[in-house]
Amino acid sequence: MAALLKRLHHISLHVSNAEKIANDLVSKFKFNLFAARLTDRSRQLAFRKGAAVFVVNERPSEGRAGLNDGLQQLHDAHGSHKHGKSLGCLYDVSAHHPVDTVNNVCFEVEDVQRSFEALLRLGCRFLVPPTTVEDHNGAVTYSVVKSVVGNVCHTVIEKADYRGEFLPGFEVIQRGITEEEDVACPVTHFDHVAYACPRRSSHQVMRWYEEAFGFQRFFIDSNEDIDEGFVVNQDGVGLRLTAMEYWKCSKAGITLPSVDEKEPDCKFVIAESLPEQGRNQVDTFLEQHRSPGIQHIGLYTKNIVSTAHAMAEDGVLFFSPPPAYYAEVGKRQEMEDAGHNPQMLAQHGILLDTDLHRDVLPQRASCQNRRYLLQVFTKPIFAEDTFFLELIERRGATGFGEGNIRALWRSVQAYMDNESGNSQEGTVKTVQS
Repeated sequence: MAALLKRLHHISLHVSNAEKIANDLVSKFKFNLFAARLTDRSRQLAFRKGAAVFVVNERPSEGRAGLNDGLQQLHDAHGSHKHGKSLGCLYDVSAHHPVDTVNNVCFEVEDVQRSFEALLRLGCRFLVPPTTVEDHNGAVTYSVVKSVVGNVCHTVIEKADYRGEFLPGFEVIQRGITEEEDVACPVTHFDHVAYACPRRSSHQVMRWYEEAFGFQRFFIDSNEDIDEGFVVNQDGVGLRLTAMEYWKCSKAGITLPSVDEKEPDCKFVIAESLPEQGRNQVDTFLEQHRSPGIQHIGLYTKNIVSTAHAMAEDGVLFFSPPPAYYAEVGKRQEMEDAGHNPQMLAQHGILLDTDLHRDVLPQRASCQNRRYLLQVFTKPIFAEDTFFLELIERRGATGFGEGNIRALWRSVQAYMDNESGNSQEGTVKTVQS
């Protein structure tokens, strides 16, 4: 029996310079630093925007002074932070990965011990056995299991009886603050997580998540082949995408009073390259990340135009599709029918796709009733061309912009090819986000 998931709790990054990533998350991506755990052996910083929580982990390198000095610059004197002595990462494992990485998706479960026993029977490898951490607000139990995707692992956490604002061991920096909606940048939750995987590995990954966590197949396109997935194999893009989603306990036929049906679901996408079109960004990720892993995370926003504008104003760089994308008569009409100005979308490289395959309404349905989504990729946020973020706004559409995939991924590929050319010429590359 699979371990039954309640919700996605947080996603962890492991980086060599937590201060830089922290500053980027706060100043550029508009996340709030709300909790921290600082010890002699590690630094863990928690950032939140809506229901989306990132935990940035850093191990101090030997001889590095002032590891935590920069933390005070991220908030206005919220008090001192005690430095513990012996413990490394809590709710995770110290990632001895050669480059910066996003490698832990933490799920909340009803019973960690039961989940541990179920996964153990399936032959899963555990990096941390069930472990309990407590403070004056109560206790939390967690365990960490290794996935079949490169360096990706999953913390399963049980915290139904914990009354604190985050997790034991973390000091809350912004205590008791009810976060008001950021009108200019209304990001609310994680929409999806995308894995970059080797060729012909999608079925193995799908099977593992189905058996371990009860994931179900999500068809990106209504005409998608059940074995082949959603395939784009032309115009310089050779890509296979397969999607899956986790079912909350109550959807699996087990009703739990603590499961919130309004809690947003997060889908998972497996991307692998196809050889016919040559190397692409999946191959680049596997090479520079040095293993399969999390390539990008989709951030759901209620207003992508406003969000992209606010982030761009503070230095976030976005991929742009070829200019011809916005000049196509059919695409311009599609944007205008949805109530969007093509020039406004082009300013930040935002793409729009109408969900025709799932739309049961007639072609001339009003723009208010048409289902569509808008999306844009940021440029990589690490020094390597590996991990990036996506902004996505859904207006009833549930897919991933099937009509945009060629343009979206070609824009990424053009950037990768340009960076590769610069590298071969001996140019020192500086990636900004």
